[in-house]
Amino acid sequence: MLKISGEALMGDQGFGLHPPTVQRIADEVKTVHDMGVEICMVIGGGNIFRGLQGSAQGMERATADYMGMLATVMNALAMQSALEAKGLYVRVISAIRMDEVAEPYIRRRAVRHLEKKRIVIFAAGTGNPYFTTDTAATLRANEMNCQAIFKGTKVDGVYDKDPKKHADAVRYDNVTYDEVLQKHLNVMDASAIALARDNNLPIIVFSLDEPGGFRGILSGTGTYTRVHG
Repeated sequence: MLKISGEALMGDQGFGLHPPTVQRIADEVKTVHDMGVEICMVIGGGNIFRGLQGSAQGMERATADYMGMLATVMNALAMQSALEAKGLYVRVISAIRMDEVAEPYIRRRAVRHLEKKRIVIFAAGTGNPYFTTDTAATLRANEMNCQAIFKGTKVDGVYDKDPKKHADAVRYDNVTYDEVLQKHLNVMDASAIALARDNNLPIIVFSLDEPGGFRGILSGTGTYTRVHG
């Protein structure tokens, strides 16, 4: 399971999709798929709309979250297009029914897609408000029997504070689920961490900005932090 934020798709822009960045991430995914790895993805929607920000401005939280879910569908379709242009077979599966745009989520069908070496992009979160795409990624990773969640970020692992703001930030090679929760390390939200911990699902945090980083980790190299029990 590869989890990336919506912000990862906007490059240096302040909003929306940056096509060269989408293409670069698609290249990263293709190099790993070419290794024979079964890949599913969850992409956030923060580059288009973020539910929490919407609700903070007076919008009802549930409505704002549904809008955020629709933003993830737009990102999923953009990534599907980029991957298919590279000759890969991709299915977008939505937790909210929109049959003209994406397949509805049916677990056994999604598993079959992965068995056929198709890339599956899960969109619209869990289909419920008040849950983040981090939680959706952890839920789907468990349902698909994934071996790990790879969380692509702007930095090469988990730090005790933002390394871009603090020169003395300390990086972890390994950290436990409980440490993440106790130290508020902001790997994922608490619900996602708890769900991963309860099912002993490792989380690999790495830099999506480093070319070849995704493939490198699976090849036994690269820099990353492993979150485990």
